Amino acid sequence: MNDTGHHTPGGPAPDGGSGGVNIGSMSGGSIATGSHGHANSVNHTTAGPTGLHAELLASVRALREALPARERTAEDMSLDGELADAEHEILRTGTAPPERLTRLLVGVRGWLGSQAPAAGAVASATAVVQGIAQLLG
Repeated sequence: MNDTGHHTPGGPAPDGGSGGVNIGSMSGGSIATGSHGHANSVNHTTAGPTGLHAELLASVRALREALPARERTAEDMSLDGELADAEHEILRTGTAPPERLTRLLVGVRGWLGSQAPAAGAVASATAVVQGIAQLLG
C-alpha cells in the first residue's frame, strides 16, 4: 500500500497476504507491521551516582543508619529529613546541586555541634561533611 491507502503494484496484497519486513539496523524505538500493527516504546533511564556523589551517598546512608532509632531529638529528625532528601535526589539524578549540598552541610555541622558524645554518628557525619566539601570545591 502507498501512503494514500491504495494497493501498490508489487507490494503486499491488500487482502493481508504474505509480506516481509527487513530491518538492517535499529537502535532504540519500536516497530509494528501489518494493517493493525501497533508499537509502544517506553524507555526508563536514570543516571546513577558516580565518583564523589557515590561516595557522598554512601556517607549519607551511613549517617542515617547511625542516627538514634529511638528517642530522637528535633535535631535528629531534622537532619534525617535533610539526609533523606539528599539521598533521594542523588539516587534520582545521580547528583546533588550546590544549593542542596550547602543546606545539608549547614544541617550536618549544626547537628555535629550538639552531638559530641555520639562518637559513631559523629564519624559518619564527618564523612558526609568531607564529601560535601569535595563536591563544593
